[in-house]
Amino acid sequence: MEPLTKKVKQVERKPMTFLERLYLPEIFKGMAITFSHIFKKVPTISYPEQTRPFAKVFRGLQVLNRDEEGREKCTACGLCALACPAEAITMEAAERERGEENLYREERYAAKYEINMLRCIFCGLCEEACPKDAIYLSETFAPANYQRKGFIYGKEDLLIPNPLTQPEEYEKAKGERAPATQ
Repeated sequence: MEPLTKKVKQVERKPMTFLERLYLPEIFKGMAITFSHIFKKVPTISYPEQTRPFAKVFRGLQVLNRDEEGREKCTACGLCALACPAEAITMEAAERERGEENLYREERYAAKYEINMLRCIFCGLCEEACPKDAIYLSETFAPANYQRKGFIYGKEDLLIPNPLTQPEEYEKAKGERAPATQ
């Protein structure tokens, strides 16, 4: 009977030279690579003191826009909530009362407007769906928080400052990506 094990063909190896046995050339090659990294530019940014430049197409936090008279543009049509694939936007509509013409642009307004930033994927579909340019994604990124409820932004968190009462804060919050006011 033949044995069950197969015969393995022996591979002949060339013996290592003295320098190869010491591994010195490989050690020097590794040291040269490490030493070359000393002279390269440091990619690390010291965050609070320095900020890295973002691309023009960067999508940051959502902002609820106002018109030039300081009135809210949102009419609570719900198209942004319907367009959101992550279902991160919830809103409740209300009718404008007498004497509130200086607060709201249209007859209807968003009495409650919330975005759950834990669900938001920053796709920009809410911005594209809005017929009134009431919402847009700014250049600001979402800050860190320690609790889940801190990531649910209400209307007061999302609304841009009033351009009549707070012009400096309005210009800063508006950024470069803000749609033109009509």
